[in-house]
Amino acid sequence: MDRFHAKEHLSGVAKVLYGAPSDLGDAWAKARHAELDAGQLSQIVAALVNQYRSRRDPTKREEVRKCIGYLWTNRRRMRYPAFRAHGLCTSTAVVEAGCKVAIGTRLKRAGMHWSVRGANAIIALRCCKLSGRFEDFWERRAQRCVDS
Repeated sequence: MDRFHAKEHLSGVAKVLYGAPSDLGDAWAKARHAELDAGQLSQIVAALVNQYRSRRDPTKREEVRKCIGYLWTNRRRMRYPAFRAHGLCTSTAVVEAGCKVAIGTRLKRAGMHWSVRGANAIIALRCCKLSGRFEDFWERRAQRCVDS
């Protein structure tokens, strides 16, 4: 689960609760972001529950309820301290940039048109080449031809 996406959810709740721009809302969101980075989801939920209980506006309460549901649904994918301890990235930005460079630039050249099958084939080749596994690709392909 992209950590920055989760932070966007929390910032969105802060804007609904406090208005935008708001020093109180910014401070509330910043505190929740720090808790998220520290893996303290229970503190975030407690803060959201407090906001839910203290609000009478149904729109604000609904936004808080949705955020609690989002956190609950994705809690197993939001163990950011554990992920970082294993050297894993907690943002999809790296993957998105890699896709843009490795795949997008190859498929989106001037005048190119692809079928899904053709695009998948060229993507497989490109990823194998860029990851240093080009020979593995051809060995697997040759084996499929032998097995057929």
